[in-house]
Amino acid sequence: MIVAGGAHLSVPDMRRSTRHPVNHTVVAEHRDHGDVSMRIVNISAQGFMIDNAENLARGDRVLIRLPEVGRIEGYCMWTKDNRAGFQFERLLRLDSFASIVEQLQPTPLRRSH
Repeated sequence: MIVAGGAHLSVPDMRRSTRHPVNHTVVAEHRDHGDVSMRIVNISAQGFMIDNAENLARGDRVLIRLPEVGRIEGYCMWTKDNRAGFQFERLLRLDSFASIVEQLQPTPLRRSH
């Protein structure tokens, strides 16, 4: 059966979004752990990954502050070793996201022609 209007993306499908490498430390608010320092190593319009997730678990929620969008909640979708992936509470607007990447990327990506 074909449904009019096309398919809706599931969360796993959304994970395929382009991730941009960054090196940005934020102080996150965690309900149980209080203020937690997090180093964001990549970001997409749907979420971000950190590489210092020692005391975090799947299902944890954190509140972080990013340029352009201010405070935004992240939901921990997975953890592995010291890494953790978070999904934002809402999708970021394309113009806001582009500005965030520009401000957080340590060096511009070089393109080969």
